[in-house]
Order: sequence, then structure tokens, then C-alpha cells
Amino acid sequence: MSVITPAVMELSRVTKHFPAGGSIFRGARVVRAVDAVSLSIKAGATLGIVGESGCGKSTLAKLLLKLENTTSGEVRFDGQALGTLDRAGLLAYRRAVQAVFQDPFSSLNPRMRVGAILAEPLSVHAISDRAGSAEQVREMLRLVGLPEDCGHKYPHEFSGGQRQRIT
Repeated sequence: MSVITPAVMELSRVTKHFPAGGSIFRGARVVRAVDAVSLSIKAGATLGIVGESGCGKSTLAKLLLKLENTTSGEVRFDGQALGTLDRAGLLAYRRAVQAVFQDPFSSLNPRMRVGAILAEPLSVHAISDRAGSAEQVREMLRLVGLPEDCGHKYPHEFSGGQRQRIT
């Protein structure tokens, strides 16, 4: 007997179109960035999105993170439609999801020390006070195999692989 694992993230015919100008003679035009995408991601699964430049990968990621709103279709997380979330629900959702950016050289702010970069979401989400966040930053660095005391360094002082672990 197999156990059916429920989906954590579900997209049902998700579409995102952007206005692309037009004129009185030609009418309004749209760019079809994402068109009727459906998928289901189960707990513990990993999904990679691959495609040529301009095919909608980044737009799809923004829809999953609720940084963009869908033109049509529905995105559900743990069975709840993202479009129905109030401010508190959206904050809780954003605590539960995370994007890992492909390019470790452009995903970290070069003007901030790594410790401050890692502490920022702890402060924004009121997860920890300043003293507690310093300890959590050291723990995060240790968990990804970096020295606990390297939070004072800037991103350019790390290799690409180390930056990937920081993001």
C-alpha cells in the first residue's frame, strides 16, 4: 500500500501577462510571460526550472513567491490560495518559502557584511533581537560549513561556492 503525499505547492493554470504598449491603430498588446502552467510539488521534493532566456522562469518564481500577482489561475500553499492571504498570512507564507538564487555573485549585497545580510530577515520578521541574531548568524554559518566568525567579511571575500552556501 502506498501513501499519497499531499502537495505543498500547487499551481493550477497560472498565467501572467504584461501590457506591452500598443497604439490606437493596433490596440493593446501583451507579453505572455507565463501561460497556463500547472504543477504540484510534494513535501521534501526539489523542483528545478530550466529553459532558455525569456521563457518565463523568473516570472514563475516571482509568482510562487507572491512578488507578482497572477493574471489568472491559482497558486496554493498547503492547500490555501495565496490570493486569499491577508497581511499576516502573507508574512507567514514568506517565512515558510525561500528562493535560492542561481548567481551567488549578484545575490548578495556587496556593501553589507555577511553577518548583517544573514541577520536582516531575523530582524524584519521579528524572529530574534540583536544579541540573539548574532548567535543565530554564527549557527547558520556553522551549519553550512563556514567559520562561525566570518560574519564580519564582505561577500567578495568568499569563493563562489561559499557565497552559494550563504544565500
